[in-house]
Amino acid sequence: MIVWLLTIAGIGGLLVFDFVVHVRRAHCPTLREATVWSALYVGIALLFGLGVLVFGGTAMGTEYFAGYVTEKALSVDNLFVFLVVMSSFRVPRANQQKVLLFGIVFSLVARTGFILLGAALLAAFSWVFYVFGLVLLVTAGNLIKPSSEEDRNADNVMVRIARKLFRTADDYDGDKLFTVDRGRRVMTPMLLVMVAIGGTDLLFALDSIPAIFGLTQHVFIVFTATAFSLLGLRQLFFLIDGMLNRLVYLSYGLAVILGFIGVKLVLHALHENNLPFINNGEPVAVAEVGTGLSLIVIFAVLVITVIASLTSQWGRAQNVIASARRHAIEFLETEENDPDRRAEVFAMLCTEEMTLKRLPEKYRTRIREEEKLMTLLHRAHTEHARTTV
Repeated sequence: MIVWLLTIAGIGGLLVFDFVVHVRRAHCPTLREATVWSALYVGIALLFGLGVLVFGGTAMGTEYFAGYVTEKALSVDNLFVFLVVMSSFRVPRANQQKVLLFGIVFSLVARTGFILLGAALLAAFSWVFYVFGLVLLVTAGNLIKPSSEEDRNADNVMVRIARKLFRTADDYDGDKLFTVDRGRRVMTPMLLVMVAIGGTDLLFALDSIPAIFGLTQHVFIVFTATAFSLLGLRQLFFLIDGMLNRLVYLSYGLAVILGFIGVKLVLHALHENNLPFINNGEPVAVAEVGTGLSLIVIFAVLVITVIASLTSQWGRAQNVIASARRHAIEFLETEENDPDRRAEVFAMLCTEEMTLKRLPEKYRTRIREEEKLMTLLHRAHTEHARTTV
């Protein structure tokens, strides 16, 4: 109990420190700030893991590191959706830190609830391992399906309910959650984007919790590996923001990892089997995958995935596509009374389009199939032609 209380107090203290020192004052983190604090949070997680290794033994230590690496990889995939959500709501750069910290806190609370529920179910019903394994295998299959940034929608059920039940303002009022519009107290888009982040966090928890339970059933290890993977996620977002689109094979790597853990869970379920329609309710003699091997497989898959993504021509093209999309939007939103900025942004957009045109035909075909992107670029050129006549 003392260890639990000290751990929770330490995690809570880090979150409060993060808010007071970094988030309370709205600002855009520099690359140096993001790098230093990302390294610090990773260092804290690794030191905690060494403590688990020393005081809990090799088995617990290995389980912690396997869980931490897996959850960290899944949290990076979450950043893609966070980026889409904040882009959809056009969150000012300086206010994105508060949104991300809210997402981290909400995710930690939601996942803690799922962890306790999952632990209770596993303790009472061993067949739940089958369910968790099936969830991971289905998730792995969905990750393999081709998708683009345009397929991710920020307008989830929670946002639609909030829009219907409450009055909402069209514009931000700093980082305030509520403001006064025409004499009425209304929600700002800042609150809506937090609702959107919260809704996506719930969906992510349904995937990540079965994944880590496939590596360890020790509740303390599950909780701490999950918590430390979320701490520092805000800093990591600003550190790799420009590289997110280059990780084009991350979803495939995660699919392999989740599929592997799903098979591991099914094997464990067979080993603990008590379902009457499987082997007459008796355990099935199957080989189980050790945690050490799991850690090696997870780490190897992630290394291969990152290297393949960073050296891929399509990965480099994704960065240019993201920049072209951002500059097209900025050009359309820049007021006509600022012609110098409009000219500067349009010149950058044209340079990026020329880079895309030099790509191999198979990549240019994929770009042309993104209708929203092509429509956005066409609008930018039409607007430029209109204002320069």
